[in-house]
Amino acid sequence: MSSTTHSKELRRLALSVLQPGFVGTEAPDWVLRAIGDGLSSVVLFARNIASAEQVARLAAQLRAENPALIIAIDEEAGDVTRLESATGATRPGNLALGTVDDPELTEAVARDLGHQLRATGVSLDYAPSVDVNSNPDNPIIGVRSFGADPARVSRHATAWIRGLQSAGVAACAKHFPGHGDVAVDSHHGLPRYDASPDEIAAQALPPFRAAVAAGVGAVMSGHLLVPAHDADLPATLSPRLLNDLLRKELGFEGLIVTDAIEMGAVADRYGIGGAAVRAVAAGADAVCVGGENADEATVARLVEALTTASSGGERAAERLEEAAERVRAFAAWSRALGRSAPVDPVNRDIGFVAARRAIRLRGAAAAALPLAAPPHVVELVPSTNLAIGKETPWGVGAPLRERLPGTTFVRVPHQQLADRPAVLADHALAPAAGRPLVVVVRDAARHAWMGRALIELTAARPDAVVVEMGLPGGSLPGAVQVLTHGATAASGVAAAEVLAGGRPGRAAAVSG
Repeated sequence: MSSTTHSKELRRLALSVLQPGFVGTEAPDWVLRAIGDGLSSVVLFARNIASAEQVARLAAQLRAENPALIIAIDEEAGDVTRLESATGATRPGNLALGTVDDPELTEAVARDLGHQLRATGVSLDYAPSVDVNSNPDNPIIGVRSFGADPARVSRHATAWIRGLQSAGVAACAKHFPGHGDVAVDSHHGLPRYDASPDEIAAQALPPFRAAVAAGVGAVMSGHLLVPAHDADLPATLSPRLLNDLLRKELGFEGLIVTDAIEMGAVADRYGIGGAAVRAVAAGADAVCVGGENADEATVARLVEALTTASSGGERAAERLEEAAERVRAFAAWSRALGRSAPVDPVNRDIGFVAARRAIRLRGAAAAALPLAAPPHVVELVPSTNLAIGKETPWGVGAPLRERLPGTTFVRVPHQQLADRPAVLADHALAPAAGRPLVVVVRDAARHAWMGRALIELTAARPDAVVVEMGLPGGSLPGAVQVLTHGATAASGVAAAEVLAGGRPGRAAAVSG
């Protein structure tokens, strides 16, 4: 083989292991050219989505270059949604499903999502998150997890994977070996999971074992340091974790894909090209490039880094060939999966059914609900992590006003409260004089400012009803709480129904 031919083949192999995003609702010319040159996958985000029909046209445009192209999406349903980023998800997320704890319901919700994804041309979904949220202060997982109990997370991981893949879309269990017991957001820094091998085996690994047993098509590596297995390299870049633990010990034979390689946890230390080279060398088969900087120049830099590394050593070239072959095998398997699944209609109501069943009440709810008059709603708005689209609407005020005309609401972000300490008195308490007050929070136990504001509001108005749309914290003495276990559109509607006393939910009272 001539050096030129060898170079072209290495470039084709390098392109085939990348899973880049791009900007726009139509495929850019550079993406179409790259597919012709060997690019085997692309990944979609909210920036690529205007409607289901438009996504289907986009998928057809992409597959005109390669019918076996893997089209991935980062669609967890719940708070992390791309298909419904502009409106809020009509299906609740993992914590709500884990709270209901009905695996058949979880499977039905995931199957319904799968039908919608398949209809748009998606063949791989970067979901579910099977992290066990054992640290309630975790800044990145929270309601994206089925819960804090490994057994519960395992059975719902199994159900979710079974449901999605029965609809013809490959699932991807993430974030290996488990991102639930960390205190740092890997978008910005390198989290550490400081547990012993036995603790990791008992706490974090059971859902991944369950996912493998369920036949999950892909596993996504997490950008976190796990010193018990590798004191030096993050999991995405660690042969001990990807090869020894995931491949050999857990027996996973499918596609290993990295979390977005431009994330700070790895790119800040090794550069985006260096991180990609190390990930493939460690055992990753596909490299996700998801950020806003996923453009032609970024892909060219990654191709150059991978081809240079593979030109420099036989083992590196063999590993690249192995990764490319696994991508080809996955593409063929996922394509067959899509062809074999029955074509069923999307049933949007299943998400609202699940959201209603996830509602839990605390306090003297029977005496306070339904509300006696249209309330004033105060929504305390935190900054969300980068996995959650800033454009995605959430809250209770809008759906409650539809059910109780005359409802008013105000949204108070942290910065506004910091700049104007009197904002609660002026915009929350004063408009609520003589009428019910509803306070909506999201992870109040994790945001000190929100917790303080909540205490101030409930002290001034002990009769206020508190709606927690994030991870539930401790009870508020004397306060009625409505817990939704997620901030989706479906969860907002379910909470509004309970507050208004209209369509009955299946809310369960809990103590504490």
